[in-house]
Amino acid sequence: MSEFTHIPTIALGTRPDAEIAAEFRAAYGSTGFGYVTDHGIDTTLTEALFEASRRFHALPLATKMAIAVDRSHRGYIPINSSTDVNSTLATVTKPNQSASFMMMREDAVADPDEYLSGPNRWPDLEGFRDTLERYSAAMSALGRRLMAIALDAAGVSDPSILSAFDRPTLWLRLLHYPPQPPASPDDLYGSAPHTDFGCLTLLAQDGVGGLQVRTPAGHWVDVPHRPGALVVNVGDMLHRMSNGRLRSTPHRVINTSGRERFSCPFFYDPHVSTVIEPLPGTGAPKYPPLVFGDFLRSELEAAYDAHKPACAAANSP
Repeated sequence: MSEFTHIPTIALGTRPDAEIAAEFRAAYGSTGFGYVTDHGIDTTLTEALFEASRRFHALPLATKMAIAVDRSHRGYIPINSSTDVNSTLATVTKPNQSASFMMMREDAVADPDEYLSGPNRWPDLEGFRDTLERYSAAMSALGRRLMAIALDAAGVSDPSILSAFDRPTLWLRLLHYPPQPPASPDDLYGSAPHTDFGCLTLLAQDGVGGLQVRTPAGHWVDVPHRPGALVVNVGDMLHRMSNGRLRSTPHRVINTSGRERFSCPFFYDPHVSTVIEPLPGTGAPKYPPLVFGDFLRSELEAAYDAHKPACAAANSP
């Protein structure tokens, strides 16, 4: 992978997706991150989402803990309850310094045969659910368009894989990073160095800063807020589906600004039953197949207290 010093920008608009795919290939074959503009998401909707996030995180802790995240990964995730223990990018021993609300696809009734199926856990906040559901619907449509562009960029010859996104795995996370003390240890992170484990991440962030991506040479490049732009990056599953042609880039968050930081990542992934493997047109396979739901289970059980097996959770510090 070539070294980089800045994050590229891709404008969507009404241009042909095939034209955009060439730019996507250049950006995500090298950097793995990009600013996406002219994406069609209403600015007022994004502003409403951030306001909903601030209102939620301002609630008393007891109120938020009443809807603490469950085994279907929906609800409130308090600070100091997730640790990136599977990170190969740093020795991570301290929990992430962030709290969040997690919304996933709304299933009226949980399907016992489908991992992570279930209804969302909503706080009693006027307009909160409506705002999140409208934002999730808009981002789902954008995510599907970007997936089609990504597959074209990777040279995938059979686009039928998009059927795996007919009932996608969706995650909308409202993150709150309190300011870290200036004298914090070097291994204390808002979000420890990691790669995202899904397909596409579409991030809206505030102007506080703190997001950084790692270059192939090991340098860290800032990804500051740009008004109206989304930060989009490739995750591990799309990296495997593209047979390594699209890069899943390490990144981290360190909030030493002295201010609260809010960000709202939206993760767009296939159905949990999807077999993830290099797709036709991407060359001789470099990665063995895996079932997305099985991979998710191993990741969530390793990182989140709420997903740890009962015996392990009882013995955790």
